Amino acid sequence: MADQQKIHPVSVPEPEQVAPLPKPTAPLVPRGSSRSENGDPECQQPLPSLKRSLTPYSPLKPPKKKRGCCVRCLCWSCCLFFLLIVLIGIAAAVVYLVFQPKLPKYSVDSMRITQFNLNTDTSLSATFNVNITARNPNKRIGIYYQNGSHLSVWYKGTNLCEGKLPKFYQGHRNTTQLNVHLTGQTQNATNLLQLLRDDQQKGKIPLNIRVKVPVRIKLGKLKLMKWKFLLKCNLNVDNLSQDNVIRIRDNKCKVRFRF
Repeated sequence: MADQQKIHPVSVPEPEQVAPLPKPTAPLVPRGSSRSENGDPECQQPLPSLKRSLTPYSPLKPPKKKRGCCVRCLCWSCCLFFLLIVLIGIAAAVVYLVFQPKLPKYSVDSMRITQFNLNTDTSLSATFNVNITARNPNKRIGIYYQNGSHLSVWYKGTNLCEGKLPKFYQGHRNTTQLNVHLTGQTQNATNLLQLLRDDQQKGKIPLNIRVKVPVRIKLGKLKLMKWKFLLKCNLNVDNLSQDNVIRIRDNKCKVRFRF
């Protein structure tokens, strides 16, 4: 039987410790050479690097959410305003088709002068009675003539006399005759009387009658807000003599309204 092999432990020698190198006591530069401009590398500490931003300055922009909210509000406001205009247009079209509104018509039928003379102080006193016919051609619309009206008679830019219309209601397809009393006094009327005499010799004296009257329109049982009728009548008469028959040669009246 073969002999068994025996394994004997072998001791490994420990590595020799190397002594540390001594710290140099002198700078590692050769003699006669100048010292580095950067100084001692051991004492030198790195300086923090400063990075200059090259991005130009721009003001802060508002958040997009607020801007979007304002745009939406503006769009909604415009849509509502446009819708309101459309609804008003539709309502006006319905009222026009149902009621078919027409402007009233006016005419000056006659005129009588009870006073027209020159006073001692060269002032002119005038008193007129004017008959006016008002026609309402509407089938479903009534007119309320309110207080605060004003009527005046003018000759070449001079107000001869003035008065007012009575308060009344004019129904559908109604014709109303009005007798208006007007009085007035004009100062320094000597030249005015001379112009009147010249026109009277020609047989044509131009007069203007101006009327402002507040009214309220009645649509069925509904009363609308107050409007103003503005009436202007241009007429020519043959004379302006006191207590004399005055003949109206031509008569043209125009009416318009405003709020």
